[in-house]
Amino acid sequence: MPIELYRDKTHACLMFCDLIEEDGQAIQANQFLIVDNGTGAIIDPGGNLAFNELFMGMSRYFPPQKLAYVIASHADPDIIASLDRWMTSTRAQLVISRIWERFAPHFTKVGKTENRVIGVPDGGGRLPLGKSELVLLPAHFLHAEGNFHFYDPISKILFTGDLGVSLTTGAEAQTPITDLVPHIARMEGFHRRYMVSNKILRLWVQMARQLPISMIVPQHGAPIKGQKAITDLLNWLEGLQCGIDLFDQRAYQLPSSEIDPVSRQTRPALHAVA
Repeated sequence: MPIELYRDKTHACLMFCDLIEEDGQAIQANQFLIVDNGTGAIIDPGGNLAFNELFMGMSRYFPPQKLAYVIASHADPDIIASLDRWMTSTRAQLVISRIWERFAPHFTKVGKTENRVIGVPDGGGRLPLGKSELVLLPAHFLHAEGNFHFYDPISKILFTGDLGVSLTTGAEAQTPITDLVPHIARMEGFHRRYMVSNKILRLWVQMARQLPISMIVPQHGAPIKGQKAITDLLNWLEGLQCGIDLFDQRAYQLPSSEIDPVSRQTRPALHAVA
């Protein structure tokens, strides 16, 4: 069952967070449906693991033939690996960074995306949805080279893809975080590796602080809700050392171990690389 993040008479934001079986083989992921005055958009619909349940779940709330957009924050498989099935099952257009515009068709059969891709320029833009719009905000290198976040001015929800992610289960993702400090332990390792640098985080935070935000909702883990938790998140991100800030020559050395395909572990190499 989806979680209602927001609903009024003409506008709704739904989050699906438990469509993937939690067997340890695939990371938990959230998918989102936004509907305004009878027109819908799916944000980060996910891979084939989630498609059937998402399509059927969405159909209970919204007719798929009225889906205007499949919106992708970037082109990772947990974002749009199911693209072929969405292009077949609906008449929606794909909205994705221009950087990924010619890569996305690799997820589909030949011709499925022809004249159905809206390539977003680096500066972002405002995408009409029903009688409202979604604001496509630049979020490049957080973590993908061409990356966008999506702001809904009616609900004041900011959908942030891989920023704000926490590593939780689908059940845990249903409860919004209102106290950030004890939650940071579930966020820190991911952000230190997947965000590119503190400089980029600071630039993004400066932009985000200009928006009235009621909730920050990432693609993995729980939403972050309430002014205090959101302010704490922005402050934490602003000071976080991550990505290339943490790398030096030690990360770029010729390997000294080999991978055992049976145990899937590494062990000391018998022969060094010449």
